Amino acid sequence: MIMKNHILAALGEILDRWEELLASMDEAHITAPLAPSDLSIKDTIAHLMAWQQRSIARVEAALHDREPDMPRWIPGVEPDSEENTDRINTWIYDTYRDHPWSRVHQEWQTGFRRFLEVSAGIAERDLLDSTRYPWLHRYPLALVLIASYDHHQEHRFSRTSRSNPYI
Repeated sequence: MIMKNHILAALGEILDRWEELLASMDEAHITAPLAPSDLSIKDTIAHLMAWQQRSIARVEAALHDREPDMPRWIPGVEPDSEENTDRINTWIYDTYRDHPWSRVHQEWQTGFRRFLEVSAGIAERDLLDSTRYPWLHRYPLALVLIASYDHHQEHRFSRTSRSNPYI
C-alpha cells in the first residue's frame, strides 16, 4: 500500500498547490490571456479538466472491472494517438473557451476529487499489475495516475511562468 499511498498523496498535493494558486488570483487574472499566447489560466484548467475525464473513465472502469467508457470528443479521431494531440487540444479550447470560470473550476475540482476518490478504491496490486487491465495494453493503471500528476505539474509551471502555451 506504500506506492499507492505515495501516488495519491502526490496527486492530493498537486491539487492543493493548484487550489492555492487559484485562490491567490482574482477572476480577471485567471481569465486574462497570458503572453506570449492567447491562453488564460482558465483555458489551462479547462484543458486539464477535459483530459482528466479520460483518466477518470479509466479508473472507474478498473474499479468496476469493465472496459472504460471514454468521453466522446471528435468522431473518428483517436485521442491516444500523439499525432492527434494538437487537434484535440484545439477542440478542447474551442469547446470550453466561452464557459464561465466558475463552471470550469467547479468541473475540474469535482473531477479531480472524483479521480482521487475512485483511485483510492483500487487495490495497490491492481494499480501496479501491467497485465490486470488488457485495455491498457500492458501498462499499469498506476501510470494513469502518475501521468495525471505530471500533466498538472507541467501546466502549473508552464502557465504560471508565462512560457509557451500547450496548444
